[in-house]
Amino acid sequence: MADRIRIMLVEDHQVVRQGLVALLSTMDDLEIVGSVGDGLEAVETFRKVEPDVTLIDLQLPKLGGADTIKRIRTEFPQARFIVLTTFDGDEDIYRALQAGARAYLLKGMPLDELLTTIHAVHNGKLHIPSAVAEKLAERLSGQELTPRELSVLERIVAGRANKEISADLSISEATVKTHINSMLGKLGVADRTHAATVAIQRGLVSHR
Repeated sequence: MADRIRIMLVEDHQVVRQGLVALLSTMDDLEIVGSVGDGLEAVETFRKVEPDVTLIDLQLPKLGGADTIKRIRTEFPQARFIVLTTFDGDEDIYRALQAGARAYLLKGMPLDELLTTIHAVHNGKLHIPSAVAEKLAERLSGQELTPRELSVLERIVAGRANKEISADLSISEATVKTHINSMLGKLGVADRTHAATVAIQRGLVSHR
């Protein structure tokens, strides 16, 4: 069956991974050639099997999904990835597509949509559902936080006070306040509690 689409699965939850393998293995035109649970293993396995399409989660141990995509595509520029995830924060979407993902699907999508996406990506097309495209448009239209603002935001999410953030980053408390005010304006929120909530919802800060 030379015309089968060769699939690799990268998913750290074993039950989900085994379920996808079982489901996709019933399709006559698909062949599972790899099934792994972390990013580093995905890079090694990709080199061995060179699948046509890789289904990958973003939240992976050892090497995150976006970084895994980036690393594989450095060696194999034609590698085609479909992101499967429970996270729909616009920053997650942006990172994955920037790394070279061809499609982005939320877990729980209908089987028909998954199969349609696999065939579309195998044929060289992009597949971004409208709800995901809207999130991406939000991300592209918003002002980007600076690396230092992100560092401050991560510490706010972790519950650190301004004095602690000042010590962590070796900057004055006045500078911390300046970064916070700038960050609040860019995020369109009024206070640090709301900023923390938005940061988690949008995937700006990892909360796993």
